Amino acid sequence: MIDDINEAIDRQGNEVDCASCVHSDMLATGKCKLRHACVNDRYARRIDRFFNWNPELANNYVAHPHFEVRAIAAKHAAVFLLPPLLDDPEETVRWNAARRLPKKHILKLRDDPHREVRIRIVTLLDDADLVPMLQDSDYYVRLSVARRLPPVLLEWMLHDGEAEVRRVVAQRIPDEMLMRMAGDPEPRVRLEIVRRLPAEKLGEMRRDEDWRIRHEVVNRIAPEELAELVDDEDELVRETARARASANEGRKGRYEQYRS
Repeated sequence: MIDDINEAIDRQGNEVDCASCVHSDMLATGKCKLRHACVNDRYARRIDRFFNWNPELANNYVAHPHFEVRAIAAKHAAVFLLPPLLDDPEETVRWNAARRLPKKHILKLRDDPHREVRIRIVTLLDDADLVPMLQDSDYYVRLSVARRLPPVLLEWMLHDGEAEVRRVVAQRIPDEMLMRMAGDPEPRVRLEIVRRLPAEKLGEMRRDEDWRIRHEVVNRIAPEELAELVDDEDELVRETARARASANEGRKGRYEQYRS
């Protein structure tokens, strides 16, 4: 099998020369193959295939001048060689090293200059180790934290500056914290709250300015609390309230008839 790219060029733009390669003897054994599995090729897929075939050689390449080689070698090299790669100038190298190292080594990457590294680091940390990332300057990092942090610790994110972060928080906080977000300025956040509130708490949301929230309320609120909503300014809310009120009156009428 040969890759679709029908050339073999190294990182400096020169043609790959198997004859001058230190691994030239491997050609005969099928441990490398031009335009398919080659550590000198600039094409990452071919470098990756080379190390998949020859993982025992990865230790020799963690300091290679080409970042693609260092990054892929980090997937296979001995773990004790990886800590220096956490200071590599290329984020891909730092991340590939971090994913294989014990947690104590990677905590410093919570402040990595590249957002993608910080986003990925979130997936490797738990609980208190995530707390320093609550104030990250990038909203998507904080969003990742909100999705991973234990619900009881989300109290620290109730007032995050990004609505999408608060929306995720609203989906995950413990029930006893829900009303603390009922006055959030973003309707999407309040909608998540009202969807989770028990029926007996919905009355506190029936005057919300957003019709979607009032509609959620009118679908679940106790029938005896519908009176204020049957004349709602929004047609859908109004019709739903009247339909529920009418159905409730019908049930009461049948009940009274049955009793008599």
